[in-house]
Amino acid sequence: MQQIPVIGFSAYSGTGKTTLIEKLIPCFEAHGLCVGVMKHDAHRFEIDKEGKDSWRFSQAGSQVTLISSNEQTAVIIRRPQTFEENLQLFRSVDLILVEGYREQQIPRIGISRQATQKGFLPCENGYIALVTDGQIPNQTQQNIPVFDLDAVGEICDFILFFIKSQK
Repeated sequence: MQQIPVIGFSAYSGTGKTTLIEKLIPCFEAHGLCVGVMKHDAHRFEIDKEGKDSWRFSQAGSQVTLISSNEQTAVIIRRPQTFEENLQLFRSVDLILVEGYREQQIPRIGISRQATQKGFLPCENGYIALVTDGQIPNQTQQNIPVFDLDAVGEICDFILFFIKSQK
């Protein structure tokens, strides 16, 4: 079985990771790809609404709750999972985009926005590309593509080329 390509996006909070991923998804879909997105949230979050059946099952102690309709399916797992366990949930997609999970050794695109004045997050293995609306600092990796924040089509094309070259 061929492994599904995974591309990570790294940046400081408020830089535009979610916005960029949101813009890239339709671009990949236009190329015929089914895309999955995995996000790590450093904060506590809730998706169950109090009083709904899924919330009631979780409150009763269910460790895994699955909700399915004619339009969508959701799984709630009431324990932390490893990155690898989460990847296993993506079986029917062609590409997985990852927001966060900075400690994972996956190909990454670094994002920086002038308004945050924070630059790029350090990346242990280096980035495969950078996306910014500002200048690239001298100490940043050389010889990798740099894209404007609004160059969604070019970023999409680069990722498609990158994942094809990795096969």
